[in-house]
Amino acid sequence: MRSITHFIHGAAQSRDGGRSADVLDPSTGAVQAQVLLGDAALLEDAVASARQAQPAWAAFNPQRRARVMFRFKELIEANMDDLAALLSSEHGKVIADAKGDVQRGLEVVEFACGIPHLLKGDYTGGAGPGIDVYSLRQPLGIVAGITPFNFPAMIPLWMGAVAIACGNAFILEPSERDPSAPVRLAELALEAGLPEGIFNVVHGDKEMVDAILDHPDIKAVSFVGSSDIANYVYARAAQNGKRAQCMGGAKNHGIILPDADMDQAVADIVGAAYGSAGERCMALPVVTPVGEATAQAFREKLVAAIETLRPGIPSDPQAQYGPLVTGQHKARVESYIQMAADEGAEIVVDGRGFSLQGYEEGFYLAPTLIDRVTPQMKSYQDEIFGPVLQILRAESFEEALSYPSQHQYGNGVAIFTRNGDYARRFAADVEVGMVGINVPIPVPVAYHSFGGWKRSGFGDLDQYGEDGVRFYTRTKKITQRWPSGGVVVDQSFVIPTMK
Repeated sequence: MRSITHFIHGAAQSRDGGRSADVLDPSTGAVQAQVLLGDAALLEDAVASARQAQPAWAAFNPQRRARVMFRFKELIEANMDDLAALLSSEHGKVIADAKGDVQRGLEVVEFACGIPHLLKGDYTGGAGPGIDVYSLRQPLGIVAGITPFNFPAMIPLWMGAVAIACGNAFILEPSERDPSAPVRLAELALEAGLPEGIFNVVHGDKEMVDAILDHPDIKAVSFVGSSDIANYVYARAAQNGKRAQCMGGAKNHGIILPDADMDQAVADIVGAAYGSAGERCMALPVVTPVGEATAQAFREKLVAAIETLRPGIPSDPQAQYGPLVTGQHKARVESYIQMAADEGAEIVVDGRGFSLQGYEEGFYLAPTLIDRVTPQMKSYQDEIFGPVLQILRAESFEEALSYPSQHQYGNGVAIFTRNGDYARRFAADVEVGMVGINVPIPVPVAYHSFGGWKRSGFGDLDQYGEDGVRFYTRTKKITQRWPSGGVVVDQSFVIPTMK
């Protein structure tokens, strides 16, 4: 049985605190590895390593750090196929989607290569008589990332690339469900020239998370996961005086206006709803067609498109998506399908009971479509996180706009229309953090920032982009004067001004 170890100070660390967890093959349901689960004592080893290494790394000039990031980028590109295969073997997403996972993280590494420019401060000469004012961006020291199972390469890179480029040491606690890709990324970073101790990986569960949140030397925590846990992480981190950016759940809506290009909308929504088996925080699990004619036309075309979808093993190039990550998660998704039926919704296409020949024990679920959903249904209010698409009909643009705005989650939303006026009004008024206009999964590019509103995001700063640089640095403001004449005694007891 393969054992997945921690990665501390540039080497595998096999101390496990007496606990481990199964890592499954979602295609077969079989246990393929054991990941060691650490404790507070193991975290202390990682912190000690980071504490030793970080001052020298911060003392590197930003251009030298950028060169390491450039080399890291090259190594990720050279190992793309292996990373994707490793990732998909534990997560279950198809190879093409796994490569997309790595690529979106790689784009943040590319952004971090520009860190010399991003860390520049401000300067004002002559702010007062002989007085200059300037600012410096300095690293926090040791920071941590707690990442989910659904993007085991992308999200660690979202956090780690910016944190490390800014001069911090980064401790990653990845999901125990698919931990191999994060460890491999840390190994590649070491090969790229990153000093030992700057990128450590510790595996664990709630015990490790709490140890990270309570450790006084960890100055900031970045988290992605469910909203309840995001709220918990944010509150406990703040209580302990740490910075925290915590991204939670989502229930992203797709609004279809009568003038939309219906064929394009259907194609986009099928991929956004069912891609990666719906296990994306930026998936599109709710569609709101405006008007009965729009709803009927969309439903007819969507059912036809669903009939062509093919779940399959990750290595099957014909498969649109793979299995869910665990049997427990599959059962949870199926329970929401039943819940919707019990609440009075119409199960148009039922994906339960699907079995893939030769992989009958795998965690597969066929595409599911549910119509006649209402805002009062719990199946609509909650995040399902599976290959399930719900149709919530609206009679007007205003009604359609109200649904994502009033929902507890505010992560992403999309509108499909040819009408620029409606699109502009929608983007301005909708109470959601990320908006797509004829774009079904509006994840911002690496030089912007990612983050939702309401219960989708806790904290003042978003992930990656310039917000990421702000999060992983603190600004020092300097006001200086070099006297060239006598001392002005009568102003010594007056609050300084710039007169």
